[in-house]
Amino acid sequence: MKNILLFFILMFLSSCSSFRPLSDSNLSVDDQIKLYIKKYAPAATKNMRFYKIPASITLAQGILESGYGKGTLAKKANNHFGIKCHKGWRGKSISHDDDAKGECFRSYKNPLISYKDHSLFLVERGRYSSLFKLNRKDYKSWAIGLKAAGYATDPKYAEKLISLIERFKLNRFDE
Repeated sequence: MKNILLFFILMFLSSCSSFRPLSDSNLSVDDQIKLYIKKYAPAATKNMRFYKIPASITLAQGILESGYGKGTLAKKANNHFGIKCHKGWRGKSISHDDDAKGECFRSYKNPLISYKDHSLFLVERGRYSSLFKLNRKDYKSWAIGLKAAGYATDPKYAEKLISLIERFKLNRFDE
């Protein structure tokens, strides 16, 4: 008798929507982005302390480049920053259509390695050296500098980064 009662209670609870786990697809885009921020802010903040790249910039780039973790490169290659293979890349890669068909993009074991590699990518390339002369809390100059240095081909890249930072108050992580 107890088993039958337990069975009916479980059936009832499983049919109630409030007891079902909330999937990301049921959330608004803003809420999905907030979850992305919550998940990756610690990595962005840690990398900021070590590599001197504003966490707000790293998070905004991650959100934009990976489609808040939902994009093809993020899902298939854990690549949250759209970093291409470039000369000298010896790690795993994935072919993906971007500016041209079948371009080589870096592939990572997990997203946190992508976050670290993003920092190294900026630190180790001379074309980004001027960024490190900027104030770490000046996210607007960093966004404009990234675009000017050729990080992305989108003419509105800097504006999009700044918009994300301001909309989600990402500069709070730059402290």
